[in-house]
Amino acid sequence: MPNEFDTNMDNRLPRGGEEVPDAYDYGYSGNHSYHQQHPPPDGGSNGSSCAGDAVMIKIDVPSPVPSEPRFPKEVGKTCMALLMLGFNFILATVSLAMVHDRVPNRDTYGPLPDVVLDNIRPVEWALNVSEVLIMVMVNSCVLLITFHKHRFIVMRRVFLMMSLLYFMRSITMYVTVLPMSSTSYYCSPKSNATTPLEIVKRAFQLISGFGLSINGKHTYCGDYIYSGHTVTLVMGYLIIAEYSPKKFWIIHWLAWCASLTGVSMVLLAHGHYTVDVLIAYYVTTRLFWTYHTLANNSLLLKQNGHNYIGREWWFFIFRYFEKNVRGPVPLQYDCPFPIPWTKRALKLPNRDS
Repeated sequence: MPNEFDTNMDNRLPRGGEEVPDAYDYGYSGNHSYHQQHPPPDGGSNGSSCAGDAVMIKIDVPSPVPSEPRFPKEVGKTCMALLMLGFNFILATVSLAMVHDRVPNRDTYGPLPDVVLDNIRPVEWALNVSEVLIMVMVNSCVLLITFHKHRFIVMRRVFLMMSLLYFMRSITMYVTVLPMSSTSYYCSPKSNATTPLEIVKRAFQLISGFGLSINGKHTYCGDYIYSGHTVTLVMGYLIIAEYSPKKFWIIHWLAWCASLTGVSMVLLAHGHYTVDVLIAYYVTTRLFWTYHTLANNSLLLKQNGHNYIGREWWFFIFRYFEKNVRGPVPLQYDCPFPIPWTKRALKLPNRDS
């Protein structure tokens, strides 16, 4: 004969063999069996169940309204990043102007042994091809960023990364000066006593030619470690691949081929040692990927004992510029000019489209 405890437990089970759900959803408004009325069983003298119907209480919580935009323009920060880029570009040209007089004499010290340069003959026109490809890549990036809806964020990132690369390059080229890698590249005469005025004149000449030798302004030597041509070409490809849709894979492949061809032309012209190119590729790609890993994961903005990327020397600069950007920048495009039929932005469904 079942005891009183077993009878009470049986009265608490749902009728009809229904199973009790693991999680009771208070926000569900459908006709779930547990949301329906269950009349109390005949209690009799046991009185194990409470009389009355089950009542579901639903509380409507309004969705939070964001007080700040998810992807703010922050034009002031973009201008600040541009100023940083200009300062570090000038710093790199001043470093080259000072290094020029320290380059070992080409008649006394020949090129260093290089596994690539030792096996190919220098082609003088190859450097011009490389710089033409640089101009194509730069203009393509400018066009892409101009029509990106979040152009100020993208510009700010590019300015900041390039300023960091120029800053590191100004240091590496100054601390170690290598002999000339080319036996035919023209270098301006050295000065016996380099004055500050002479350094300013050299820097102004380099800046007026945007650091390219195709216009005849880059006639100072010694900027080897690491290759500025490789930095620009690799950075151009990374920007196009990151901020354009994946369905434009043909453009990505063209950008990759242009970047690879430009770097190859630098080596074919003996404009840089192979180690210059390898270091430039490594530094540029690591900086770009590390920066975007941090920017796309807001949890990494915190500098604690478990976030070792936060120990990067430029992390505090990064956190200042990216602290208000929440998540990956969507691939959306619009026209920056006030044209009536381009008011609606072209919005792609996701970054993998």
